[in-house]
Amino acid sequence: MDLAAVLTLEILNGIASLVLISVGLAIVFGMMRVINLAHGEFLMLGGYAAIVATNHGVNIWIAMLVVSPITVGLIGVAAERLIIRVLYGRMIDTLLATWGLSLFFIGAVTTIFGNTVAGIGAPLGGIAVGRYSISLYRLLLIGIAAVMLLAIYAGLRTTRLGLIARGTMENPNMAAALGVRLPRVYAATFGVGAALTGLAGGLLAPISGVLPTVGAAYVAKAFITVISGGTAIIAGTASAAALFGTVNQLLTYLTTPVIGEAGLLAAAIVLLRVLPQGITGKLFRGSL
Repeated sequence: MDLAAVLTLEILNGIASLVLISVGLAIVFGMMRVINLAHGEFLMLGGYAAIVATNHGVNIWIAMLVVSPITVGLIGVAAERLIIRVLYGRMIDTLLATWGLSLFFIGAVTTIFGNTVAGIGAPLGGIAVGRYSISLYRLLLIGIAAVMLLAIYAGLRTTRLGLIARGTMENPNMAAALGVRLPRVYAATFGVGAALTGLAGGLLAPISGVLPTVGAAYVAKAFITVISGGTAIIAGTASAAALFGTVNQLLTYLTTPVIGEAGLLAAAIVLLRVLPQGITGKLFRGSL
């Protein structure tokens, strides 16, 4: 019984981690159709922002929940204005530009912090479940991931800014005719996606640590989750994360973490072979 409870929590934690690393990309790629190969580096920058702020005396919660998203959000807005704005509609050029941006971030952070792992201690401690110990912080991440999805859904569905953003991405010409300032909407949307990615990087820093090349470990999983989820931002990310998180954690428990990662990739290949348009392209049409 204890083992079943711990395994269930590990599966939920794996799902939450995929949601956290993917939801910012779901907004940027799913809404804006921008292939951001610097997504992993935005996660890395969020982690370093939290670590640097904590080391300078900022409360760890403020560092993770405030400093990380604001820092990376501002970087995202700057990247959209300086680089991505002139490349809309040119997917290959955007891909190459964001790849160059990722290399720039890796080089800059390596120069400043060195090529070593940095980290901060996970808060809250742990609780005992029979013979096993569970990190309370990992449990908190499950709740944060759920709240994040609900907040994004509410923001896009019920707020004026969310409706403007959705309308602009679906029909920019009509939005412009109605007086919407498209450059501001694009910058704000990309900035929100970057901020959510920075928040994820800050939250994951106490668990995995951070080094300049850590983005490579995140970006593949994020793209697999978003593409397999399909066109719906919330439903697609949640459903794909649930599937892949379960497969990954079960195989990790039964075999090794390497087999778990390979199983995640195999599940994505099979899914996209069966459902080329992703989960929501077939099962949740019309959902957000």
